[in-house]
Amino acid sequence: MALGTDYAKQDCSLARALEIVGERWSLLILRDAFYGVRRFNDFLVHLDIPRAVLTARLAALTDAGVLRKVAYQQAPPRYDYVLTDAGIRLWPPLHALIRWGGEYATDGAPSRTFHHAACGTRLDMTGGCPHCGLAQVAPGDVEMRTPAPDGRPRRSDPVAAAMAAPHRLLRPLRGAAGADAFAGADDPGNS
Repeated sequence: MALGTDYAKQDCSLARALEIVGERWSLLILRDAFYGVRRFNDFLVHLDIPRAVLTARLAALTDAGVLRKVAYQQAPPRYDYVLTDAGIRLWPPLHALIRWGGEYATDGAPSRTFHHAACGTRLDMTGGCPHCGLAQVAPGDVEMRTPAPDGRPRRSDPVAAAMAAPHRLLRPLRGAAGADAFAGADDPGNS
């Protein structure tokens, strides 16, 4: 028997939230959107996700108002997937899950650290800046760093290579060398 995709008998806002972001891959897509990934093929290459699953998840997140499509090319039509205000509000729980996973679900150093861009201080567990006394640093003011023990990214795809340099969250990140590193494949969500 296949699992359902909703929690109809649960009268709970957490259940409603899980109906939107709880599908497999959805949180990783959102994570990458915060990191600056915007294009279908960049998500595809970086996540190693099946094309049909990515298409379905992007459509569901767009329909739910967490992402929005912004045209960047007319012929053939291609879109960036950008976090909406509702999507940006998911940063605190996503950051907490990333920190929790780094502390309890992995061995060794974290794969990414998050710092207040204004002062360079690493965010605390709740996403605040202990140095500046901010309870919550807005995602656009967060710098992501990718410490690698040998100075190289842990993955070899072009998006991971672009993420190796420190950069602020929400700023567009392009795979490989530029804006259309993966321009050869169409976004199936464009039809």
